[in-house]
Amino acid sequence: MPLQALIFDVDGTLADTERDAHRVAFNQAFAEAGLPFAWDVPTYGVYLRVTGGKERLRAFLEEHREYPQLSDEEIAALHRAKTHHYVEMVATGLLPLRPGVRRLLDAARDADIRVAIATTTTPANVEALLHSTLGADALARFAVIGAGDVVPRKKPAPDIYQYVLDRLGLAAGECLAIEDSVNGLRSARGAALPTLITETDYTRGQDFSGALRVLTHLGEPEDPARVITGSEAGSRLLVDIPLLRQWWAETTAP
Repeated sequence: MPLQALIFDVDGTLADTERDAHRVAFNQAFAEAGLPFAWDVPTYGVYLRVTGGKERLRAFLEEHREYPQLSDEEIAALHRAKTHHYVEMVATGLLPLRPGVRRLLDAARDADIRVAIATTTTPANVEALLHSTLGADALARFAVIGAGDVVPRKKPAPDIYQYVLDRLGLAAGECLAIEDSVNGLRSARGAALPTLITETDYTRGQDFSGALRVLTHLGEPEDPARVITGSEAGSRLLVDIPLLRQWWAETTAP
């Protein structure tokens, strides 16, 4: 079978959302609640090792007992407030797609390759980002959107990818995942998906062993991607459908 579908992560993969959107929205929610802390850029980077906003906040509080310890209900309420602020920010067009994302989505559509999303961010966050960057028909581009708490375990567990594969009706070997972090890579590989990495400032230097390739981004004609690891390491290129098929075929070669 040929390559049938591309499955994209969202935060860090479709758009570089973490530092200047999610982090800022968390800090707005903290301030509204009168909490005596805020997350600077390095601190937020540390806690990105924990997947999921509610889980991230719980991990921070458990390691900082000097701050008020919140119940699960209070954390959930804070996370809802944070989501509200994030959606408002994204709706203003603050966050562009990363280089090459729209180009590759369009190319997949032209090649009759389905696209899907596998993320642990909330559906509201996903919809806000897609509408602000891809327009009113954005959701219709994606055959499946797996987001939020639809699975019991978040990345690096493989649950969200297994959820998406089940709804696509495809085997892992017919698809290719695109991720930006080691937790995302572990999640996709745990579901047996060949995985391409486009790193970010926060994920640079993570252990991406097992990835098909590690790139700076997907590339634009005026700004080709640089290959960080893989047989083309050091070269600059555009990630397109023929190239993805070539890389994907390496995983199915006898």
